[in-house]
Amino acid sequence: MAWSKTHKEQSKEKILQSAAMLFTQQGFENVSIDQVMQQAEMTRGAFYSHFSSKSDLYAQAIPKASQLAQQRVSAQIRADLASLAKSYLSSQHRDDASQQACPLAFLISDINQNDQKVRATYTKTLERFVENTQSLVDERDTALQCTVLMIGGLALARAIDNDDLAKELMLACQQGVEKLTQAP
Repeated sequence: MAWSKTHKEQSKEKILQSAAMLFTQQGFENVSIDQVMQQAEMTRGAFYSHFSSKSDLYAQAIPKASQLAQQRVSAQIRADLASLAKSYLSSQHRDDASQQACPLAFLISDINQNDQKVRATYTKTLERFVENTQSLVDERDTALQCTVLMIGGLALARAIDNDDLAKELMLACQQGVEKLTQAP
């Protein structure tokens, strides 16, 4: 008996959620298909009915990770760029492995090691982030500057081993976003 279409969609969704979490936490090279499938509580054989390769999974997991990360932030915070920056540039976002983190910051050093499809997906995800930021400010330059402060600040804070400096960086980036979004 064949599986229903909804079962197949639910299975794929489960795999994508598993992959999104694992890839943002550990990067492409450090995650195996077996780990993704184990996290999804499925067999390895089910993987190939949804994805052609690990790279294909990675490309599809990036926008899923972004979607899940956005869902963890309230609509009220997303509507105010300074509040969004405080939430985004926080120790909780940086450190809480139980919550989906932003793939743009968490995978920034991982992307250039991957194929064009993955890089194109990352680029589209970044473009959507910029568009969302631009919907909250007047000028594209300001949106780009705020985007770089948030993603770059979080990526650096995650990369270093000095917690005090990491907190200082995130605070400075929060303040930078706030200054950029204040009316002249």
